[in-house]
Amino acid sequence: MKSLPNILWIYTDQQRYDTLRATGNEEISTPSIDKLARTGVAFTHAYCQSPICTPSRGSFLTGMYPSTVHACLNGNDHWSAAAPLVTELLRARQYECGLVGKHHLAGQDGRREPGIDDAYDWVRWSPMPVDLWTHGHDYADWVKSKGSDLSQLTSPPEGDNYGWSVIPGIPASLHQTTWCAEMAEEFIRKRAQSSRPWMLSVNPFDPHPPFDPPDEYLRRCVNRNISPPLFRESDMENHATLSNVDFQTSPQHPSEGDAIRVKAAYYAMIELLDMMVGRLLEALEDSDQRNNTIVIFGSDHGEMLGDHGLMLKGCRFYEGLIRVPLVISWPARAKQGGHDDSLVELVDIVPTLLEAAGIEVPTRMQGKSLLRRLTGDTHRTEKHRDYVRCEYYRALNAAWRPHFEGSYGTMIRNDRFKLSVYHGHEFGELYDLHNDPCEFENLWASRQHRDVKLHLMKENFDILALAVDTGPEQTVRW
Repeated sequence: MKSLPNILWIYTDQQRYDTLRATGNEEISTPSIDKLARTGVAFTHAYCQSPICTPSRGSFLTGMYPSTVHACLNGNDHWSAAAPLVTELLRARQYECGLVGKHHLAGQDGRREPGIDDAYDWVRWSPMPVDLWTHGHDYADWVKSKGSDLSQLTSPPEGDNYGWSVIPGIPASLHQTTWCAEMAEEFIRKRAQSSRPWMLSVNPFDPHPPFDPPDEYLRRCVNRNISPPLFRESDMENHATLSNVDFQTSPQHPSEGDAIRVKAAYYAMIELLDMMVGRLLEALEDSDQRNNTIVIFGSDHGEMLGDHGLMLKGCRFYEGLIRVPLVISWPARAKQGGHDDSLVELVDIVPTLLEAAGIEVPTRMQGKSLLRRLTGDTHRTEKHRDYVRCEYYRALNAAWRPHFEGSYGTMIRNDRFKLSVYHGHEFGELYDLHNDPCEFENLWASRQHRDVKLHLMKENFDILALAVDTGPEQTVRW
């Protein structure tokens, strides 16, 4: 049984694709994640299936689209359980599953998520690094054990525009990312002699706003020459047509919100995460488990970070928000030091893990295994996907959002073009990513691109139809 690979799945919260030195960002220092990439494959065009937390997590933990598993909202009353999580499927192969940090398959504002049989045997829970829970918040208890009080160190952010500012952070020694590292190390080292394979999900809150890294990390980053966000004055005109479409912050000129300092703080948070990754790789190596452990580093979705005059997230589909880092390493079997530019979806992770564990991939999954791409058993020019897809569905709830009409949006992109449709509206977005990789020239109204738009709409409709949950399996003729 132990010949099956262990799985260490690290997924951060709200981390953009372009935040690793290994994939080309020379303004940030990520030596541990870069080391991971040298022992595996960095997928440079990985896309989440929703630009907000719960739908994305519900999607990549099941290998199915958010709408298919009825997980389209943050703040949802309960997890739908419309499909089993990867942990439930791994249980059939005797995997021991652990979780550190946030889960967020259901709303957690002022409560613990309602219990489900998620097959996690070992849990150290912390949905966010503030003291909002009277009991059961493992991170707050850990801070207390260090002689400090989390309620006095930090407080939840207030106001809709907090994303444009940098606020003081707590020391690295008491940070939630450091706690995640310590808890995960404990799990890894204690299972070195176990006869059972294991899977550990490590889910820190950072680099999710507020932008509040430890001071020593922030000082290091603000002294660098950091590039400004992607922005043109025409962005504000484009946003005017999208003013009724949901987003967490109002568009504004990056110079009005100190976007460079925010970007430095965001990078500082990621550099602290890199420290965590280094500690976990060291724990695997020291306990002689590294060779047969699949290590995944990724994120649930991205962050606008001032691009196009926007901060945080919502119903938009720009690259910074829906394209995420994805590095997978398995020294025992995977090729090393590769960059794969294929179009990849996060729903592809679960089928990859099931295939590696010798479990048949259910036909209901929209995900496609990446294992052959990891092991080099496919030609590098062979396509993995023709398209990637992302969706946002959020119905009106007047009690929580009195000035919000509700937004429904879907995105599809192929090798060249990206189409974003805001359903119920006459406008949308179409970008030629070959000629306009920064997404400044909206071709939605271009007569020259009418056929391209129609083709992508047809493909998007087909994917939506083919992803419908058709219910229980047919077992008799009628």
